Amino acid sequence: MSLLKDKKGLIMGVANERSIAWGISKKLANEGAELAFTYVGESLKKRVIPLADSLGSKLTIDCNVENEQQIKDTFENIKQKWGNIDFVVHSVAFSDKSELSGEYLGTSRHNFLNSMLISCFSFTEVAREAADLMKKGGSLLTLTYESTRVIPNYNVMGVCKSALETSTKYLARDLGKKGIRVNAISAGPIKTLAASAIGDAKFLYKWNEDHSLLKRNVNIEDVGNSALYLLSDLAAGVTGEIHYVDAGYNKVGMPDPKNIS
Repeated sequence: MSLLKDKKGLIMGVANERSIAWGISKKLANEGAELAFTYVGESLKKRVIPLADSLGSKLTIDCNVENEQQIKDTFENIKQKWGNIDFVVHSVAFSDKSELSGEYLGTSRHNFLNSMLISCFSFTEVAREAADLMKKGGSLLTLTYESTRVIPNYNVMGVCKSALETSTKYLARDLGKKGIRVNAISAGPIKTLAASAIGDAKFLYKWNEDHSLLKRNVNIEDVGNSALYLLSDLAAGVTGEIHYVDAGYNKVGMPDPKNIS
């Protein structure tokens, strides 16, 4: 059964074959979806286009979400090519790496605003443009990470993810009357290009593996499976949710003393 047969969707945020957005893309394509991809600049274009080609994608678009017009142009391009769209995957985030270590107190005004624009507000702008092309309903999905607790070396990104999760709920309220569902996946730590910017990442992976309920880390295939559910009609009654794919780590109240050396 092809759960996404005849469905068309946009993937934003693939950087390479280890990206969470790539794991999602492969799963959606395997279920019959026709995909378009965005990239940012020539360096990422060289990585993204071969990946898009491998899934039979005919539409790749340069879109830097810092530029409002580029977001508008992206969806105008999709409108000209497809006429409508069924889903969008927003896997876009950025912060100055130098401000992801030390104290959150040291976050600069410029980096705070830029991080919030790219990592949070861009989803609202994308949703606004996509909704105009979802005449028969649709689904929007964004990617988040633990926002309810303090994570060392995550700093301003934790604040951005908290705002993103709240945005998801408000967008779900606003777009529900149009039959458009809006959800987020909160994935556990995965060895991606973006995650490499977090200090002490190796410790983070090991800690989650040791203390998650399933005693393992998740991978991009795990996230892809959950994304398929949320973007398909299997989740027709689900919106405004923050869906955890973290091997149960978010339910842990305290570490198992037997696993601490």
